[in-house]
Amino acid sequence: MRIAWIALLLLAGGSAVANECVVLLHGLARGSMSMNRMERALVKAGYRTANIDYPSRDYTVEELADMAVPEGLDACRAQEGVETVHFVTHSLGGILLRQYLSDNEIPDLGRVVMLGPPNQGSVAVDELGGVPGFDWLNGPAGRQLGKGEESVPLRLGPVDFELGVIAGIRTIDPITSAVLDDPDDGRVSVSDTRVEGMSDFIVVPHSHAFMMRMRRSIELTLAFLADGTFGE
Repeated sequence: MRIAWIALLLLAGGSAVANECVVLLHGLARGSMSMNRMERALVKAGYRTANIDYPSRDYTVEELADMAVPEGLDACRAQEGVETVHFVTHSLGGILLRQYLSDNEIPDLGRVVMLGPPNQGSVAVDELGGVPGFDWLNGPAGRQLGKGEESVPLRLGPVDFELGVIAGIRTIDPITSAVLDDPDDGRVSVSDTRVEGMSDFIVVPHSHAFMMRMRRSIELTLAFLADGTFGE
């Protein structure tokens, strides 16, 4: 029933959501192109979009949040007729939104879907942070995604907005997975994607690196944005 409803929405051009815009925030060491397939599906469903590219390896979580989130909000609000702004995030992108909301309000905030978010930090950061090249690959923000004293996710409180979390249970990185509690997506344990206050939660058979590009994740994202549930 849910898949049929999504197909109908796509065929109809999504006119019912023409006044809604979705900000897309990519993950650590990725770029906006990694969210292109998700963006195309959102546009086809009738949403306006703002796919934000930000220098994830160059700044702290706090600095990135103050860059990327306002840029997305401004890009959506600049589009004629937009009344509601949703967010779809991958990995670090979800933590940037939570960090921003810890200091700011978004009056026109709609629903949020987070894919593979390290909402409780990731032990992989603590276990592998001493490996040569870690900081070069992950930058200051990457160092803040663990479970230690520097952890940003662990100092953020419960969420108070409509949030759906999608967690992956497939890995293509046996080295990182070896230090994570099972099940995991190769970067984050499923248990660490959860956060108090979330509205819905679901797992998909995809890896951290590619979950935002998979058909199943996209269908679930469209479902949650439409009515605040994954429908399962």
